[in-house]
Amino acid sequence: MTSMQTAFWVIAMLVAMALLFDFMNGFHDAANSIATVVSTGVLKPTQAVVFAAFFNFVAIFIFHLSVAATVGKGIAQPGVVDTHVVFGALAGAITWNVITWYYGIPSSSSHALIGGIVGAVIAKAGAGALVSTGLIRTVTFIFVSPLLGFLFGSLMMVLVAWVCRRMTPSKVDRWFRRLQLVSAGAYSLGHGGNDAQKTIGIIWMLLIATGYAAAEDKSPAGWVIVACYAAIGAGTMFGGWRIVKTMGQKITKLKPVGGFCAETGGAITLFLATALGVPVSTTHTITGAIVGVGSVQRLSAVRWGVAGNIVWAWVLTIPASAFVAAIGYWISLQLFA
Repeated sequence: MTSMQTAFWVIAMLVAMALLFDFMNGFHDAANSIATVVSTGVLKPTQAVVFAAFFNFVAIFIFHLSVAATVGKGIAQPGVVDTHVVFGALAGAITWNVITWYYGIPSSSSHALIGGIVGAVIAKAGAGALVSTGLIRTVTFIFVSPLLGFLFGSLMMVLVAWVCRRMTPSKVDRWFRRLQLVSAGAYSLGHGGNDAQKTIGIIWMLLIATGYAAAEDKSPAGWVIVACYAAIGAGTMFGGWRIVKTMGQKITKLKPVGGFCAETGGAITLFLATALGVPVSTTHTITGAIVGVGSVQRLSAVRWGVAGNIVWAWVLTIPASAFVAAIGYWISLQLFA
């Protein structure tokens, strides 16, 4: 093959890897979208994944590509990124996703990707090649997004308790079984809107690096957008049942009213972050919201040991995926240089 043909197939392979990551993102994070609605018994698992996948894809019509722009242009200097950096970033993110999925740990696919980009860029050009503003904002939201989820989830629980104070428990349960469909749909919409754009961003980064797109472009090609939303929806269809159990039952036992409040609090956080162009973790967000809802009922309702283990996974995600990405960058140099 000619050098041009070789370059084309390398790019095609990396796009396929990115879409695989997007599929895994949906597969891994489907649990975050549907855990509460499944654990409360409002929807059966098969119904829930189809429901969530639909709203994941519908998000394509709702949100601007602000998160994609942050990932594609706001983490690393465009001149530093090449096919080796993209390969390393995806290798780090995918590896960490597989490990955490296998052990049923609800870690962040989003921050695994950010960690992958960071590790590969540092391996090539050092920390000076990173864009500090975009990276600091993303890292800050590792802590802000669960806190916002906690705040909105607990406030929703307090508000609902006050509004429904004269209703019988059976009537509350009946109403919120219906309303939880609304909140679950909103959360899945926010999940698709924020998470699919991360993959759009890394493919956009790849196309800019290889000359198939210009850094001045306001958005990537339409096929990139459609393919990424379709991939995350397909991943959601296959679900992530190991993590459903952790998110829906092990942190705190939820009823439909609690599920509604957690999903609504999480959805508000995701909508806000996506509007600001910040790639946040749906895992962090919904965990914070679930803990917020549980703590309003009583502090003992939250299994703080499980929540603590999840936090440790959050802390390790970026450095672990960055380390693997640096190795992936070196392997790519050996294979494709």
